[in-house]
Amino acid sequence: MTGYASVQQSLGAAEPETPPRSGAARVLGLEIRSVNSRFLDLTFRLPEELRQAEPALRSLLTARLKRGKVEVRVNFESDQAASLQEPPVRVLQRLGALQDTVRTWLPQAAPLSVADVLRLGLGHQGSAVDWGAELPPLAEQALEALLAARAREGKRLAEMLRDRVAQLRTLAAQAGPLVPQLVEQQRQRFLERWAEAMALTDGATLPEAARDRALTEATAFAIRIDVAEELTRLASHLDEIERLLGKGGEIGKRLDFLIQELHREANTLGSKSAAMELTRISVDMKVLIEQMREQVQNIE
Repeated sequence: MTGYASVQQSLGAAEPETPPRSGAARVLGLEIRSVNSRFLDLTFRLPEELRQAEPALRSLLTARLKRGKVEVRVNFESDQAASLQEPPVRVLQRLGALQDTVRTWLPQAAPLSVADVLRLGLGHQGSAVDWGAELPPLAEQALEALLAARAREGKRLAEMLRDRVAQLRTLAAQAGPLVPQLVEQQRQRFLERWAEAMALTDGATLPEAARDRALTEATAFAIRIDVAEELTRLASHLDEIERLLGKGGEIGKRLDFLIQELHREANTLGSKSAAMELTRISVDMKVLIEQMREQVQNIE
């Protein structure tokens, strides 16, 4: 199912008596995006300094999610309250010496820019915050928000599925009475044809035998077009779908299987059709079942 969650947390906030350290005052942001997919597909976009946290995040998500194409994005944002720090003099001296050495051997090398000096000069100072330790709790918050969003969508999907189930029941109720009517019509048609055949034989065949043959043909026709079993199984599958929707939990795969069975029964109903009305009912059923299939593949 689709869903989105975003959380943020300030890192390295300095104590009132302690001067802020360079790079310590930052904001850690985490986003989780989920779109529909039959299987669970996880993608992580993490800063290099948090790459080691990927296994823990993967374990956290796989324990709670079963389906969906999920993207986890983590980024750092600069805290506007953080002040730019001055590199220590000894670090600047060291950078100057290194630059002179490099340019002695590589005269064409570009000199260090101010940005280079600040990046290299402050890079040695580590943050007082263990970012890896801060990330899992933040991911828990985002995951809870994502699950809540997906739960809301799940309720909407359940309402849609119940509506389709009701429509399928209506179509099945329309199909039930059609079969006896078709059998009776075909029986009368066989009797009329055999009566015409008897008139052409001038009594060479006994009327009783002709009538029995007509009834036998009508019975065979009734067996061929009987869809009582299909309608019974279809009703049973619909009952199970409604039971699962009421139960909740991880029901996506079971619903997927039941949708396949519904499609099979609708196909059989169409193949046994002996009237346009039954064919129309079969086609309408397939349309509803296909709509259910598209949504069921997104349900855990």
